[in-house]
Amino acid sequence: MKKVIVVGGGAAGMMAAVAAADSGSKVCLIEKNEKLGKKVFITGKGRCNVTNAADVETLLSNVCTNRKFLYSAFYGFDNTAVMEFLERAGCPLKIERGDRVFPVSDHSSDVIAAFRRELDKRKVEIRLNTEVASLEVCENPKSDSGDGEKSKKSFYRITGVRLKSGKMVEADKVILCTGGVSYPSTGSTGDGYRMAEETGHQITKLFPGLVPLETKETWCRELMGLTLKNVSLRLVRGNKELYQGFGEMLFTHFGVSGPLVLSAGSLYTPGEARLFIDLKPAMTEEQLDNRLLRDFEENRNKQFKNALGALFPIRMIPVMVSLSGIHPDKRVNEVSKQERQNLIRLIKNLPLTVTGARGFQEAIITRGGISVKDVNPSTMESKKVEGLFFAGEVLDLDAFTGGYNLQIAWSTGHLAGIS
Repeated sequence: MKKVIVVGGGAAGMMAAVAAADSGSKVCLIEKNEKLGKKVFITGKGRCNVTNAADVETLLSNVCTNRKFLYSAFYGFDNTAVMEFLERAGCPLKIERGDRVFPVSDHSSDVIAAFRRELDKRKVEIRLNTEVASLEVCENPKSDSGDGEKSKKSFYRITGVRLKSGKMVEADKVILCTGGVSYPSTGSTGDGYRMAEETGHQITKLFPGLVPLETKETWCRELMGLTLKNVSLRLVRGNKELYQGFGEMLFTHFGVSGPLVLSAGSLYTPGEARLFIDLKPAMTEEQLDNRLLRDFEENRNKQFKNALGALFPIRMIPVMVSLSGIHPDKRVNEVSKQERQNLIRLIKNLPLTVTGARGFQEAIITRGGISVKDVNPSTMESKKVEGLFFAGEVLDLDAFTGGYNLQIAWSTGHLAGIS
């Protein structure tokens, strides 16, 4: 019976351990934290958006980086397979707005408990509070064709892992699922990148992903805590549109956050960029003009600052009045057509200047990681070290919010495990 060590007990690691055990291997899951699924526990604000119920092509279209690499993984173990697995494991699920899938209980702990039961059922050895220091490899005799020519086989072969205590744990295969560097308090401290690099793998540049954005404009601070629903957002650099989406966003003391902004943050790279918020995306400029004319007619003798209650949240009115350039005390029946047109453009394209993204401490995921050029997409096995596999966030794969990143973890974990 082959011995498989899975390094990291997060989403990808737990799934890899289950799949490897189902494939007839003796599995040891090593986790440096005191419990499994520490990052899973805090995802979706503790509710755990386990996947998205859309079709697989939609899942793939929401992957930002290296989506083609995921074809085998996603089609081999898709969102339906994930949902069936969790429900069989005693964690009933529900589908919410945007096809996002959550436990019926709204408790991420139920997802982790379901995995724990499945791991115990398969007699997976779980070592908590145990840190892996390095991967152990040796020269691969199979990589030499006999006449001194190097064959296509990997030059190195995995032999196990060395723990921080100095102890060597031998294995036939190792699956590295150590996550990224976002939310370091959950144990994601980049160990996997170092271990992969030490064994000859390329690590692409790391950026915070699904991260709030900082803005130059200070009026965001005045609106701190205000959520806008059903708005459109564009992220633009120069003449290039980097992101466009519809949904929910939030103002903060440093700028903007919320699902829409986090997704935009996954396509932002350092440097100045512009955000444009369409506060009324369901209306054309002409429809909005008619709406304004009606509102102004109903409030014709009121001051401009007191005539916008039906259009914006109360807290937003002073900001919009200030940005419009229309004097707050001006009677609405005196507002000129040009002033009205300027207000319409402001409502449809409220501008913000992005000066940077928040750091890894606030990023939900890590963008970048082990280069997929070094990994076989059909098996998740390293092309550099025979018997070494990768899964989850440690790879250079990331997606928008909505359950897509956890689907990457489940699918790559399952594929690594069965391989």
